[in-house]
Amino acid sequence: PAGAAGGIQEELPLHIAEPSPDILRTLTDEQRQAVEHGDGPLLVIAGAGTGKTHVITARIVHLIRSGAAKPHEILALTFTEKAAATMQERVDLSTPIGQNDAAIRTFHAFGDDAFREFALELGRAGELRVLSPAEQVIFVRENLYELPLRRYRPAADPLRHVRALLDLFARARDDDISPEQYLTFARGLRAVVASADDPAAAADEADGQEELAAVYAAYDELKRKKGVIDFGDQIALTLELLRDRPAAARRLQARYRYVLVDEFQDTNEAQFDLVRRLVEPHRNITVVGDDDQSIFGWRGATLGNFDAFIAAYSDHRVITLVENRRSPQGLLDAAYRLIQNDRERLETKLGVSKRLQGR
Repeated sequence: PAGAAGGIQEELPLHIAEPSPDILRTLTDEQRQAVEHGDGPLLVIAGAGTGKTHVITARIVHLIRSGAAKPHEILALTFTEKAAATMQERVDLSTPIGQNDAAIRTFHAFGDDAFREFALELGRAGELRVLSPAEQVIFVRENLYELPLRRYRPAADPLRHVRALLDLFARARDDDISPEQYLTFARGLRAVVASADDPAAAADEADGQEELAAVYAAYDELKRKKGVIDFGDQIALTLELLRDRPAAARRLQARYRYVLVDEFQDTNEAQFDLVRRLVEPHRNITVVGDDDQSIFGWRGATLGNFDAFIAAYSDHRVITLVENRRSPQGLLDAAYRLIQNDRERLETKLGVSKRLQGR
């Protein structure tokens, strides 16, 4: 632009080709092995402070730079928007413009994108509104008398009661239990009442479970009629798509040739089944996690997914990251002595060393 005085035009230097940071240059030997792994299933056991997210991000960059995959053929799944944004930023900084459109999503964001794209195949039309946890409570309270509640109808404190029901339904979704499966389970309890040691107690248990199963099914149907879904449905509907709609499943499977999962110890059964079905044609799955850092069992996370991964992929490769950049050695040694009281750890099952070394 012309200057305010004298009309002199000032030109500012424009740096177009500034070098991008090399995310691959700072990798440890173990991290590099994970990043440069070729095709097939990979389990990366990454202790605290060993760079789980860094390894996944660097692997995405490596896949793009090496030409193993086009950016849009890569899907990375994590649990928080913050973690997804951090990974996306690192990929953006480490790849040329136009080569950084890998899909980096939370599980629920990916599920939301997938089932909306194939809504017609699932028999869902129009815009589906996702209920927040607070909106779920309001939704159930407003429709409470449309649910087949008898013994579990709230006599007092309906807010607490409704939340307990929603927690039950959410846990069922996390454990990949549909309303139909819950109803089948309840009918099975009823079928063995007569042969039970205590028929009266067995009948009472069957009554309760039959009612809860019926309410779960009614809640699901009510959401369908009102055109709303909850967070659990974002995973459940995508899983239904992969299970029951082969043509749509094939399109999703062909779209993503490499799938990477961050914080694998926090996945629930439904999430792992979704990932397992998504990678069926090529089996290019990388999971990064640490069983010693699993603290979300209360919300459905299961360490059984490590066993399920090992069973599903007998040819998997295991890489263990033990170089800690966060804590002094004394603290790491104390933590290691404590965690060894758990006899069901991957260190024992797989015969690997997870003793962290401070750097």
